[in-house]
Amino acid sequence: MGTALLKHTLLCLIVASQWRVACAPTHEDFVHANTLYLTRNPTQAVSQCVSVQGCGSHYEFAIEEFCLAKFKLDMQMLDQRQWCSWEDTVELYSDLTNCTYIVAQGMSCYWPNRMVDEFFIQVHRYYFHNCSLSGRLLKDPPNRILGPFIVVPILVTLLMTALVVWRSKRSEGIV
Repeated sequence: MGTALLKHTLLCLIVASQWRVACAPTHEDFVHANTLYLTRNPTQAVSQCVSVQGCGSHYEFAIEEFCLAKFKLDMQMLDQRQWCSWEDTVELYSDLTNCTYIVAQGMSCYWPNRMVDEFFIQVHRYYFHNCSLSGRLLKDPPNRILGPFIVVPILVTLLMTALVVWRSKRSEGIV
């Protein structure tokens, strides 16, 4: 199966669902590459779909070529400072998750699976590696705040040590 036909076949698996992706294959598409039209109009559909069986490299290719491609475009539209904002990325991330699920369903694959786990680990390594659990980049507080938290325990420790030494020397002479 040629690369363009494979792309068209895998894309057809996605179209019938909520993903709202439609492709319009032409003769040039099969000669050069498949043309992909992202649309908000769910009424557009593809008339011919060829089923693909198996969950090997075809599934990996499909989620990278279609799901990740759309996610990359969506993330490029966001400012990089917003990548760690869950409010800004939750819909995009949800669409990516749903896409991997829909492709898995269309290819009769189990979901989630090892490939999906590895796929999302790569997505997190690239897009969310600087994000903390709270959604903000962790960094040290300013010195005016951090300083007292360091100096006060040190001074209390030194003061208590001096008090114990002074008290122990004083009690030796009384006995």
